[in-house]
Amino acid sequence: MNAEVTPPLTKQLSSGTRFAAAAQILNDAIAAHAFPGCAFGVLADGKVQIQDALGHFTYEGTSPAVTAETVYDLASVTKVVATTALAMGLFQHGQLDLDMLLGDMLPGFVTGRALGDRARHVKLRHLLAHNSGLPGYVEFFRTITTPSELFRACLQLPLEAEPGTRSEYSDPGFILLGKALELCIGEPLSVWTERELFQPLGMTSTGYSPTPGKRSLIPPTEEDTTFRHRRIQGEVQDENAWLLKGSAGHAGLFSNVPDLLRFAGEILISGPGKAPAANNARLFQAETVELFAERQGPEGSSRALGWDTPSQNSSSGRHFSPHSIGHLGFSGCSLWIDLDAGVAVALLTNRTWPDRQSQLIRKIRPAFHDAVREAL
Repeated sequence: MNAEVTPPLTKQLSSGTRFAAAAQILNDAIAAHAFPGCAFGVLADGKVQIQDALGHFTYEGTSPAVTAETVYDLASVTKVVATTALAMGLFQHGQLDLDMLLGDMLPGFVTGRALGDRARHVKLRHLLAHNSGLPGYVEFFRTITTPSELFRACLQLPLEAEPGTRSEYSDPGFILLGKALELCIGEPLSVWTERELFQPLGMTSTGYSPTPGKRSLIPPTEEDTTFRHRRIQGEVQDENAWLLKGSAGHAGLFSNVPDLLRFAGEILISGPGKAPAANNARLFQAETVELFAERQGPEGSSRALGWDTPSQNSSSGRHFSPHSIGHLGFSGCSLWIDLDAGVAVALLTNRTWPDRQSQLIRKIRPAFHDAVREAL
């Protein structure tokens, strides 16, 4: 890094001083090099309470300033805003049975395995709940060079536990889930989400694989010195998702704060206890939201169907109710939605810049969320 700047520590937020304590936590984080910049937003009482930003794309003095509309690589927040949302939509319209066996949809998952193998009992529900028995993360990209080879490797992964008995956050599980859902809809995940989700909600800044002309408008996530050997900016950071042409069930989505609050608003207005929409206009019904927000097994797991829920020492802090859903992204992004309080908070950062070493965000996220909720 060169020509480093000291980020502004006293920026006046557009909403005045109500969220000053939350902003100070983020300013302090920027000063500590937890991330060079961030965008954040809060939805409460059916209204956007704040959308703002602090810092810069990188620590260089010539780096652009982040705005509330800046688009970020969402990383694993993709799992809820795209893949889980697709599963919710298909389930709601009777096009998806959560208890369908993965092997019935992807025969390669069971072909060649021993009779009675654990894989024969894996259901779509298990993939959503991260309790399928599949491993958490595999560096397929180290030895694989094509999407077809990567999918084949996912299909052949050995299960490390009986389905439903162990909670293990699994990227391979969501890669397979994304492929299974694409078979249900007969088109790529990226096409369905654009037409059926992002366009109806006015999420005009959300999508996969930004065009080359837009990449410079997105904060870089990493100086990759081991795989792609270049600055990663405007293309998905996750190497396995990159091998899958930037569109996968586990990662690949890019978005900004206004769009994420639109998505969260749809979840909240459709949530438990809300009146049915006129002419069934809502994308998700209350029963669907409630079902997917329910914790799954085994005992002690915080995972619902696709979503995470607050656990002890949660990134959501101390004030999000047990009836909350959310998700984190490796790049430094997060979305939390409190279904009881009607509150949603989006925080987008590139905490992996210029490398993946810093873990400061683990303390920043809960402190930021606590400050936001206390301000409300």
